[in-house]
Amino acid sequence: MEKRRFGNTDMDVTVLGFGGAEIGYEGASQETVTELLNSALDAGLNVIDTAVGYVNSEEMIGKAVAGRRKDFFLFSKCGRGGSTDPAIWAKDALLQDIQTSLRELQTDYLDLIQLHSTPLDILKTGEAIEALREARDRGYTRYIGYSGDGETAAYAVETGAFDALQTSISIADQQVLELALPKARARNMGVIAKRPIANAAWRTGKKPAEPYHHAYWDRLQELRYDFLKDDLNDSVALALRFTLSQPGVHTAIVGTKNPARWRENAELLKAGPLPQAQIDAIRTRWNEVADETWVGQV
Repeated sequence: MEKRRFGNTDMDVTVLGFGGAEIGYEGASQETVTELLNSALDAGLNVIDTAVGYVNSEEMIGKAVAGRRKDFFLFSKCGRGGSTDPAIWAKDALLQDIQTSLRELQTDYLDLIQLHSTPLDILKTGEAIEALREARDRGYTRYIGYSGDGETAAYAVETGAFDALQTSISIADQQVLELALPKARARNMGVIAKRPIANAAWRTGKKPAEPYHHAYWDRLQELRYDFLKDDLNDSVALALRFTLSQPGVHTAIVGTKNPARWRENAELLKAGPLPQAQIDAIRTRWNEVADETWVGQV
């Protein structure tokens, strides 16, 4: 699997990574997670991303692959994504979150700890950033990052405090391509694309039952990309290649409960970067249709 140097760090990350939200929120069994993660590592994937707020995701990941710690880079997040409660973002609370992550993941250190969608006004106080710096000084983590979207992601990049940015990038989520990604690239930050295939919201041809997917479904109905009418594997491949073809993107994290999915996704990427003409067509259509409400999805 292709690897890319992760910004200014010493990590060469695979272009596909594992996103740990789904296994927590959708109640995956430990047996499934153990098979899932070991099959991913066996397929060559070397990035696992999770968060203290993803129910029991960290605990299951720790039980599944703690014995293979040298085979992958381990990323997590502290805080509770989008919470406006200042107490969640207090220095002591964040440091406690990180210690919880270390315990649940059964590791002595994280390769990257990220603030989990800290609101802009709270981020501007500086206390949350100071918590991550202290965690790094204590040896809890090697690098620090911000996970989030929109104007807050742009501000996080501009602070110069972070080694990495995790943000939504897909055919249905392109705001960051102009708002923050060029700034992150200029600083040579590591960039993690979340929701890189827009949750494949078009896969059934019907509006998904889960409200989490509705924003992307609604946008795609207006965008009307022709390739979404193709075979599902082909359309997913094109969507994923679009995301990974964006300058400055290093890895795309995908959540799944299907152990066979990793080799399938790796196969989808063998065609390489998306031709510039196709990228331009997707971007042109976005610029024709998108309005100010089409912000990055947290």
